[in-house]
Amino acid sequence: HVQLVESGGGSVQAGGSLMLSCAASRYTSAIYYMGWFRQTPGKEREGVAAISPGSIVKYYADSVKGRFTISRDNAKNTLYLQMDSLKPEDTAIYYCAAGQRFSSSTWHLEGAYTYWGQGTQVTVS
Repeated sequence: HVQLVESGGGSVQAGGSLMLSCAASRYTSAIYYMGWFRQTPGKEREGVAAISPGSIVKYYADSVKGRFTISRDNAKNTLYLQMDSLKPEDTAIYYCAAGQRFSSSTWHLEGAYTYWGQGTQVTVS
């Protein structure tokens, strides 16, 4: 079982930056594909970004390309999401997730991930 705990959410003005972190259970982060999703009330969870175990492959939603950067530090079992040039429409609960495999056509699907964190709120005003 993989446990994921997000942190780093908060309130920021439009144009500002935040970095989210996701701490994973020991000995798991190096073998799992990981991703960030977000959700607003009344909407489905949306895939934001994803990264392969060796950080070779990265995917981003069109809405965040050029503004968000996903990275991971396997030695620290931590996933990151650097969010710059934030917009009010980025306001959401952000979740990290881990799965055993994804592709260019599945990385953004909830079903591609097995484990989920509890989420952290990001508010952009």
